Amino acid sequence: MVALSNSSTHVIGMIPARWASTRFPGKPLHLIAGKPLLQHVWERCKNCSKLDSIIVATDDERIATVAREFGAEVVMTSTEHTTGTDRLAEALAKHPEGSHIINIQGDEPMIEPSLIDELAQSLIDNPSLSMATAANEISNDKLMNDPNVVKVVLKKNGEALYFSRSPLPFRRSASSALKIYRHKGIYAYRRDFLEHFVNWDPTPLEVAENLEQLRALENDARIKVIITDDDSGGIDTLEQANELETLLMAQTY
Repeated sequence: MVALSNSSTHVIGMIPARWASTRFPGKPLHLIAGKPLLQHVWERCKNCSKLDSIIVATDDERIATVAREFGAEVVMTSTEHTTGTDRLAEALAKHPEGSHIINIQGDEPMIEPSLIDELAQSLIDNPSLSMATAANEISNDKLMNDPNVVKVVLKKNGEALYFSRSPLPFRRSASSALKIYRHKGIYAYRRDFLEHFVNWDPTPLEVAENLEQLRALENDARIKVIITDDDSGGIDTLEQANELETLLMAQTY
């Protein structure tokens, strides 16, 4: 159940959802085990203890109608946004009570509620942090060389040093202490930071890698990276949706 945190904070779980996916149009409403994909994500969020409210941010009335039917609060946003972060910021402007925002991908139906809670708590506990995100260890060279798999390298204090689509770091020499991390596309923001972030111009590294989080690093933001065993991924294709349905149906019966 969603539970209220203390009165000085209000944590919003925000789920951006759009219809026009290039590879999978209408993905948020695709039925998996009898429920829209978006509903699976929303129900995961309902099991969080650190979220004071959960909002679906969308530009599509079809998504909004279905989301309201299964009980979600919906904020309608512009159709002109090029990123989920911009959609997030517009929705947040309509909720002045929000002090911290968790950007939860609408196509990750197996996200662990405990990870969402940990991200929220990391910012609440450390007011000097601008953002938090998550990563899990990988050892598969195929994933390392896949540009669709974003890698992150860390500072000694557990904050992000750099994100890249390239195999990072380059392993010229053996390093027994080296761990390779795959970035998970979930973010926690302080409200004031998010409001600044969306007004900054795209930065050179961000444009080169097509990774928004590099804009934060190039503007000297600190990003805490939570290391997690949660290696669940997003649903990008119909085949992946069918695989998940098979898994969920096997767990049910």
